[in-house]
Amino acid sequence: QVQLVESGGGLVATGDSLRLSCAASGRTLSSYAMGWFRQAPGREREFVASINLPGDFTTYADSVKGRFTISRDNAKNTMYLQMNGLKPEDTAVYYCAADPATRYATPTRVDEYGSWGQGTQVTVSS
Repeated sequence: QVQLVESGGGLVATGDSLRLSCAASGRTLSSYAMGWFRQAPGREREFVASINLPGDFTTYADSVKGRFTISRDNAKNTMYLQMNGLKPEDTAVYYCAADPATRYATPTRVDEYGSWGQGTQVTVSS
């Protein structure tokens, strides 16, 4: 089982940028498709973005397309989420997740992922 730790969250103003990181240990990240999800208070956990094993395919939720960029550095066993043009509705706890998927897969459902980090809070003030 891979262990995941998120970092990089914080309090920012509308329009600002943040970069989240997800560091993996215990297993090599190159064996997993990776994803970012978020959960706001009182709401279900929702898909944000995912990336396949080698990092050449990505999928985004419509709400973040064009503003967020997911990437990975398998040599560093780390995944990233660059968030630009942040809005108050982006406020949530952000989680990274790992799925031992096939090469081209970019999973989007919560139940496809078997390993999760503890989450990092992102708050965007209006």
